[in-house]
Amino acid sequence: MPFGNQEINRCPRCNQAVFHAESIPAAGKMWHKTCYRCGLCKKMLEAMTMAEHEGNVFCKQCYARKFGIRGVGFGVGAGALAMDTGDRFGNTESLPNKPNYPTPPGVAAANRAAAGDDE
Repeated sequence: MPFGNQEINRCPRCNQAVFHAESIPAAGKMWHKTCYRCGLCKKMLEAMTMAEHEGNVFCKQCYARKFGIRGVGFGVGAGALAMDTGDRFGNTESLPNKPNYPTPPGVAAANRAAAGDDE
């Protein structure tokens, strides 16, 4: 039986030591039973209701709202889809409606000629 230095597992939520009797393994880490909650709504999680993203744990509903396609978790059907950006859930990125690739060569010259600038 080795008595050397053993690594102490720390809970990612409270950063306290986690002992085997009170631990829940999830997302590659060991959690306290009381700390194993959704990162957004703070609901207690179980193995079947947990979704993981970048080491954080969420309930499946909050995960779909924060990281899923727009409209998932807010209602049913196309009538429930909205232009909500999800700011209240911490989403700061928004996809613009413009392409992000450069203009092909020759197109800019053709546009200027069509506008009458190339005289």
